[in-house]
Amino acid sequence: MQRILAIAGLTWKAALRFKLFLVIAVLLFAAVVGLPLLIQDDGTARGFTQIILTYTLSAITALLGLSTLWLACGTLARDIEECQMQVVVTKPIARWQIWLGKWLGIVSLNAVLLAFSGACVYGLLQWRAGKLPAAEQQILHEQVLVARGVAKEKDFSADINAEAKQVLQERLKSNPVTTADLPEVEKQIREQVKAQLQVVPGGYSSRPWQIDLGFAKNYLRDQPLQLRVKFNSANKSSSGTYVLAWQVGDPNSQKIWQSQPMSLAPDTVHEFQIPPNLFDTNGVLTIMVANPNDTALLFPLEDGMEVLYPEGGFALNFVRGVAIIFCWMALLAALGLAAASCLSFPVAAFFSLAMLVVILSSGTLADAVESGTVVGGNEETGVMGHSAADAVLIPLFKGILSVTRLVENFSPIDSLSTGRAITWGELGLAFGQIVLLIGGFFALAGIGLFHRRELAAAQGMQ
Repeated sequence: MQRILAIAGLTWKAALRFKLFLVIAVLLFAAVVGLPLLIQDDGTARGFTQIILTYTLSAITALLGLSTLWLACGTLARDIEECQMQVVVTKPIARWQIWLGKWLGIVSLNAVLLAFSGACVYGLLQWRAGKLPAAEQQILHEQVLVARGVAKEKDFSADINAEAKQVLQERLKSNPVTTADLPEVEKQIREQVKAQLQVVPGGYSSRPWQIDLGFAKNYLRDQPLQLRVKFNSANKSSSGTYVLAWQVGDPNSQKIWQSQPMSLAPDTVHEFQIPPNLFDTNGVLTIMVANPNDTALLFPLEDGMEVLYPEGGFALNFVRGVAIIFCWMALLAALGLAAASCLSFPVAAFFSLAMLVVILSSGTLADAVESGTVVGGNEETGVMGHSAADAVLIPLFKGILSVTRLVENFSPIDSLSTGRAITWGELGLAFGQIVLLIGGFFALAGIGLFHRRELAAAQGMQ
């Protein structure tokens, strides 16, 4: 361990010698302080958090991510290219200790920078919060500067797939389709089945939601809850809003709360508070929405109806969110070092950035996988095209997505800006998937490549 720490110390000295630490610290401070000053919020709690939390934490993540890749690629590749590594390996130290020492130095450097910038964001957040109007301060402390758990309706994926499969089999008996068109037909049937669970027809039709609060019911007595709703509409109303009426409570008891008609805009997240103790003895909260409009409204299964409940304080939640960002930085350090273990500095940097672009392009890959082809469809006929490359690229995209989703499943910035709880379990899962699993893979690959690399050959190529 002493040898690993010695290499980590040398990595720190290199970062300080090239003024990297000071430059990144200044840029982080400028992002934390400058963005809120340059971009004025609208005076609301939501606009306030959008500037302070979302923009500043995103800027911090981007700056640290790029600097981590640059330092990880440069600290190892340049040492090899400048023949400094050839001197180090003559000492009684294994190559895996050199690699881990480099990684530990970069990670510890990120830890200090992330702690500094995180403390600045938290302090600025508390200071600016005191300047908001009293009503907005109350919203801020009830909906944002908290850690709220989320309860949703049960997952209907298995039911949707089973019903879609049954409908498909019945349709194929009367209307056979070609093998090429089968995936598209199956997708359309699945969307039709899914729409039946999402759509609330007009004309005072209603749709019930049964949301199980689980273990949280044991400590939510006398605690107010919030409903977070979002819906879409195929048609646009003249006023731009739709009137909805809500009923929440146990249908088998007298604990029923009915709202006044609310005028809500589509494609927008709405939050409003409901009285406490409306769930039944099993912790199930029943929600009914009446749609008196002529237009049917669609509440997405993923985030159309959510119940938010208090689960903890904001300070500890903020620390857990920053810790997940730290896990991302540890992964990028492993990626950069793995690339530099067998490539020159420019090529390693290019490769690392290319991998980062692939991760950021997961939405495009997901669209291709969902449509089953990398060729776009015909907008006039609505028929998807097909290519011979689909047989290779679609399985490859699926494999890439299965890996990138292990990282993208965690969104601490979004959770913090909306007041959602980041649990210790989520932090542990993030550490296991991002650092141990994916980061460990890059570490083993990097150590193996570095161990087999002929440093004398690298010296001779200069």
